[in-house]
Amino acid sequence: MVSERGLEVLRVIVHDYVASREPVGSRSIVERHQFGVSAATIRNDMALLEEEELITAPHTSSGRVPTDKGYRLFVNQLADLRPLTAAQRQAIETFLGDSADLDEVLTRTVRLLSQLTNQVALVQYPSFSRARVRHVELVSLGDRRVMTVLITDTGQVEQRVVDLPTPVDEAFLGELRSSVNGLVGGAALSDAAAALAELPARFRPDLAPVVGPVAASLVEQVASGRQERLVMAGAANLVRTEDDFSGSLFPVLEAIEEQVTLLRLFGEMQLDAVDVAASIGRENASFGLSQTSVLASGYTSSGSEVARLGVLGPMRMDYSTNMAAVRAVARYLSTLLAER
Repeated sequence: MVSERGLEVLRVIVHDYVASREPVGSRSIVERHQFGVSAATIRNDMALLEEEELITAPHTSSGRVPTDKGYRLFVNQLADLRPLTAAQRQAIETFLGDSADLDEVLTRTVRLLSQLTNQVALVQYPSFSRARVRHVELVSLGDRRVMTVLITDTGQVEQRVVDLPTPVDEAFLGELRSSVNGLVGGAALSDAAAALAELPARFRPDLAPVVGPVAASLVEQVASGRQERLVMAGAANLVRTEDDFSGSLFPVLEAIEEQVTLLRLFGEMQLDAVDVAASIGRENASFGLSQTSVLASGYTSSGSEVARLGVLGPMRMDYSTNMAAVRAVARYLSTLLAER
């Protein structure tokens, strides 16, 4: 059982080690923090923390550093998250508010989150199992080329360019556009593919070489909208903190390239009382990320279920600030998408 003072000693060890990357000794704790006890007493507290496997000595006769178990207890004991500054909040609103569509919103989100935290930022695309087709647009790019644009009620825009074997005029394109929207306008994405299968039957058989490729393109766009995927930014931040990892960074880089792995990890993380989840060190071992910490929060968009966003980095990170940034960005993203 760790005493209240022991928890406070652990807290300052975490803070000082995160700030300096130097092992923390009892003398520096007494000099830098107001405990009102001797260095010998702090050494006794540190010995108890070491017995509980909350801190460890990386070298003989050195100070101590937190273990993944220590970081876990530290995160569990966080009473408050360090609030973002007014400038940081304004940056979130300004940077994300200028986005044109969902793809740009999420791309900007990971860039911003990476800059705020200096970690790898990850955003899961919303699950569109309940999304509906708002409109399909067919845009002529020449007499034998058409762009198919699928717009959902969640703000997602999927587009493809289709090359056609024979020329089409604007009159036929208008007729085709009307038929497509009649079939799938307002339909759930889960039903849209089956509805599009009926499109060729609405036209003369000799038009099949034109109608077929357009229908196939839209089916692919519907399927793409339903797939789970991630947007990522800030992988270079891992290189900057390479000394926090023992051995090669390659296994970590390889793991984060596997989107299925990260999506599975996101899916298993449970949000806590402050709407942020943390998975630390050995808790990530089954995902090949045992030397990392992952922080995540949830956001929603109109017509979608909860999706996750978060950051990944070394265990030596500023948990309070990073958790506050993840939560703030998630909340603003939910608000922004709800207004679209």
